[in-house]
Amino acid sequence: MEQGKHTVRSRLAAAAYRLPRTGGGAGRQEDNPEAAGKLDKQAVLLLIVQSLHGIATALSGTFVPVYLWKASQSFSAIGWFTLSQHLISGLTFWLVGKWVKEYNKMNSLRAGVVLSGLFYSSVLLLGKQAAQYVIPLGMLNGVGLGFFWMAYNVVYFEITEPDNRDRFNGWAGLLGSGAGIIAPWLSGLVIGLMSGDQGYRIIFTVSLVIFGIATLLSFFLAKRESVGKYEWLYGFRELGRKGSLWRSVTSALFMQGMREGLFMFLLGLLVFLSTGKEQSLGNFTFWTSLVGLMSFLLVGRRLNPRNRSKAMLVGTAILAASTALLLAGTEFYTLLALGVAIAIFMPLYVIPMTSAVFDMIGSTRESAVHREELIVLREAALITGRAAGLIIFLSVVTATDSKAALTWLLIAVGAAPLPAWLFMRRLLTRSASSRPT
Repeated sequence: MEQGKHTVRSRLAAAAYRLPRTGGGAGRQEDNPEAAGKLDKQAVLLLIVQSLHGIATALSGTFVPVYLWKASQSFSAIGWFTLSQHLISGLTFWLVGKWVKEYNKMNSLRAGVVLSGLFYSSVLLLGKQAAQYVIPLGMLNGVGLGFFWMAYNVVYFEITEPDNRDRFNGWAGLLGSGAGIIAPWLSGLVIGLMSGDQGYRIIFTVSLVIFGIATLLSFFLAKRESVGKYEWLYGFRELGRKGSLWRSVTSALFMQGMREGLFMFLLGLLVFLSTGKEQSLGNFTFWTSLVGLMSFLLVGRRLNPRNRSKAMLVGTAILAASTALLLAGTEFYTLLALGVAIAIFMPLYVIPMTSAVFDMIGSTRESAVHREELIVLREAALITGRAAGLIIFLSVVTATDSKAALTWLLIAVGAAPLPAWLFMRRLLTRSASSRPT
């Protein structure tokens, strides 16, 4: 989830609140003024399902790059795994959009959870041979992620509204950080105590059980009404429309994706390589997630559409500057300092981006009706950025095995939030002065 907001001032908020319930929001402010800004039961249940998905992923997903590294001793193998995962997840978003829009989006959500479980089952069964199947495994994981997040993003849009979207995203980040505090630390502890691959087998199995629980709970999420027909090329037409703010939004998303493409796996892998111990990665994730939890809690409560632009500027500037810590080396405590800095200021960057794009989707009746197509457009921009970052990474590791080259790559890509804010600035400023009365 991430970004953007709309342009037309007078219609931005008014249209968002006048849409039918199937077009976004669990309940409108005028229907229940006392509930404004609060999360209803369906929103809470969606947070629980997302959290279980996040816990299962944190338990095992944190260590998949390490597992593949130990089996292959190759940065390229991990890069190809991640690239194939992102590309296929983007394609899945586009294809599954029709199912989510015209049929049962909850089945897409469940299919994503089941396929994620199947991915970890495959890694479990393949063992060390998994390194020989990095591209098929990446594709399988990408399909699962595409099914889950396509449906999740649409349901999230439908059960939230501008006045509680920042609160929902704050709780989502809070719970995600909470999962990241305990799950990877326990995984690292178990892996460290067990001999061979036994620890990996245990945590992969536990993840499968949690995915199963998430699937069962998803049946308590109410079936959402299907509205309209899926237009395959709507997003491309929107980009081609003169004056469309989606041009700047997708540019911002591209920059965000470029950073995510590397930092989501490379920073953790460098932590492991600096010590050679999975427990070190668990400890790293524990402390950064603990700090992130507190930061998401604070930012989620204080952030609102009026201060999103300034908050995002602060977040992007410090995120970009913090990567300079890598000039001191890639030892554990240097990486930990960088991780803590990212954990503190990432909410200032992520929450405005996430809330703003869904406010933009709900800003007019037409955009809300085409929410699935616009969510696909958003994801396509992110995926393109991630792919670009990974292609650069693969080019670097193919040309040299120098760790200094990786350091400079992280520093350069780590500055991507700055142009992202520049692309979003006009949009965020307009949203601050276009609230409903």
